[in-house]
Amino acid sequence: MTLPVRPQPRPGILDIAAYVPGRESVPGVSRVWKLSSNETPLGPSPAALEAMRAAAGHLELYPDGAATKLREAIAEVHGLNPANILCANGSDELLGLLAHTYLGPGDEGLYSQHGFLVYRIQILAAGATPVVARETDERADVDALLAAVSERTRVVFLANPNNPTGTYLPVEEVRRLRAGLPGHVLLVLDAAYAEYVRRNDYEAGIELVSGGENVVMTRTFSKIYGLAGLRIGWMYAPAHVVDAVNRVRGPFNVNTLAIAAGAAAVRDRAHVERAVAHNETWRAWLTQELTALGLRVTPSIGNFLLVHFPENAGRTAQDADAFLAARGFVLRRVAAYGFANALRMTVGPEEANRGVVAALADFMSGRDRG
Repeated sequence: MTLPVRPQPRPGILDIAAYVPGRESVPGVSRVWKLSSNETPLGPSPAALEAMRAAAGHLELYPDGAATKLREAIAEVHGLNPANILCANGSDELLGLLAHTYLGPGDEGLYSQHGFLVYRIQILAAGATPVVARETDERADVDALLAAVSERTRVVFLANPNNPTGTYLPVEEVRRLRAGLPGHVLLVLDAAYAEYVRRNDYEAGIELVSGGENVVMTRTFSKIYGLAGLRIGWMYAPAHVVDAVNRVRGPFNVNTLAIAAGAAAVRDRAHVERAVAHNETWRAWLTQELTALGLRVTPSIGNFLLVHFPENAGRTAQDADAFLAARGFVLRRVAAYGFANALRMTVGPEEANRGVVAALADFMSGRDRG
């Protein structure tokens, strides 16, 4: 047997397509509006910034490995038991920890057709097999998900609302999904955009977690709280899941500044409501204006829109992306999600929102060729 001449990754690792974040800059363009990563245009809470500054004087000390103050703040705001909360270095880390805790070779992880790309990455990284269930009208389909469950299924990932479509499943549909899963299958509800949702038939997952043993809800501080740069995520889960994941996570996976800023941010409800109001106003305006230009916009309840372009030459998403980038507007290509002819646009500040619509009006009318 001939041994390799250098260390080799475990089988399957090189089959993973690495996640590619949204662009931040455009060569040759001085002012760029980054609308590619669903970041809030309002920035973080002033209270979070003040808490972070106060904590910065003690960086020689390790952070609290249990993130106690952060868990207590989250529990206080949401009415939860802090013992059922686990914090992490972004919700991405939680998705990875859950995959590595509950998946292995021979197992299957299930997610919907246009689900978050990190699900596939983490399923493969755990040595398991990714299984994809079709969607209907760009929305997760409970019947398709249940039909895809096999004796090898161990975890089901559901983004609700979903990225990049912005669509969601009403709580009754999520309950139907949970009821149809075997008790040993873990349902992971990824509610990264839950704070933006104002729908009477939506529930982020708290009730479902509280009422069973096989549901986990993950959340993030990267979106509405404006703390993406600090990487803070949290999950609400049954005690046995928290115990298992605590055994594999890093002992200091949430840093001191993140703990302080996150605790202050989650308590600043006025800042959250300002972000919701801004998003409600401009998401509706963008949907109306982009539709009037002849573009199809998937109905969204998040802080972003999936914008579909016509197939004719010169007016595709790729053409639009180049046109917008040259004018300083960076949107997100979503071909990797199965939308080769669409762009995802974050709801940004007023100037950026109006600028994108004006630029696309020129693009769609052909004035860019004049």
